[in-house]
Amino acid sequence: MSGEHDIKLMCETLAASRSGYYQWLSSEERIRAQEDRVLREQIEAVHKQSRGTYGSPRVTAALRAHGTSVGHNRVARLMRKAGLRGRQKARYRVVTTDSRHDHPIAPNRLATQPVPTKADQVWVSDLTYIPTAEGWLYVAGVLDRCTRRLVGWAMGPSLETSLPAAALAMALRQRQPAPGLIHHSDRGVQYASGAYRDLLANHGLVASMSRKGNCYDNAAMEAFWSSLKNELVHRRRFLTRNEARTAIFDYIESFYNRTRLHSALGYKSPLDYETSLS
Repeated sequence: MSGEHDIKLMCETLAASRSGYYQWLSSEERIRAQEDRVLREQIEAVHKQSRGTYGSPRVTAALRAHGTSVGHNRVARLMRKAGLRGRQKARYRVVTTDSRHDHPIAPNRLATQPVPTKADQVWVSDLTYIPTAEGWLYVAGVLDRCTRRLVGWAMGPSLETSLPAAALAMALRQRQPAPGLIHHSDRGVQYASGAYRDLLANHGLVASMSRKGNCYDNAAMEAFWSSLKNELVHRRRFLTRNEARTAIFDYIESFYNRTRLHSALGYKSPLDYETSLS
């Protein structure tokens, strides 16, 4: 208001003294500064709990979930002043797919299916690799398309079919889905192999595969790899495969599945979102 009107005229109109106005203004600024200090402490706590990965949208959502009424712009301003930043998205492209084989290719069933509304209706699978001083650590994952929960994973030094098969076996053991669940993957030789197709068939899972050269058909799984890389792998150097295994297990079990807020889930964690569906 003081920037829009002459202070003297305003005080005369309101029958107030200028000294009284400045005293009130100083008091308001002190209150605001104190509120900012308290809020900044809360922001720093949330940012630390997120392992330094949350930007202002997720920090705002986390604060609101704990009962703090605050606007995104205010959180963003205080984070800038504190030098706090979320993980920075990097261009992410990993080639682990060898589709030069003669095995059968399943149709892309996701293109004709409605978006899943419950857990264990659609699973998506993929492979990636993690650099260590000992060499690559390959990681296979199985993700629930509805809840974004990683339901199965396996890690090893090679890309043999046994690696994604172990990830799928873990998912089947933990979830025990009903027959008819759609299992989507790329056209890689591991997923098209006879051994993997038999594993799907023996448990009543229906195979689905992405279109040739189209990574967007498996976007949910690609998004998980991106989060894993940007929030963990790109932030540290692993000396051994075992060191990487331990860190990845901790990221999945302690952080990603249980507490990490997911924008596509209305800023809920995969576990909390799954619980809300029951």
